[in-house]
Amino acid sequence: MTTATKVPVKPLGDRIVVQPLEAEQTTASGLVIPDTAKEKPQEGRVLAVGPGNWDEDGDKRIPLDVKEGDVVLYSKYGGTEVKYGGEEYLVLSARDVLAIVEK
Repeated sequence: MTTATKVPVKPLGDRIVVQPLEAEQTTASGLVIPDTAKEKPQEGRVLAVGPGNWDEDGDKRIPLDVKEGDVVLYSKYGGTEVKYGGEEYLVLSARDVLAIVEK
């Protein structure tokens, strides 16, 4: 597995910075999918993870389940698209992450 790329963006709280992975360009039968018909990507590589939210007492942080380098599945319309330094990122809340892909 490749390691995560360092990004100049540090997420706060329970937020996660993800680089969306490209969607398939062709179908299983070999048909090319035009850009207008492509689904918004729902899979990405975690580049940075926030420290987590505070517990109810405000004594300690609750760590997130994901770590840098993980490939995750996330909600179709979750997160905020951010462009910084010529790169495009997606900043997700931990609740927008649906699963970690194990390869």
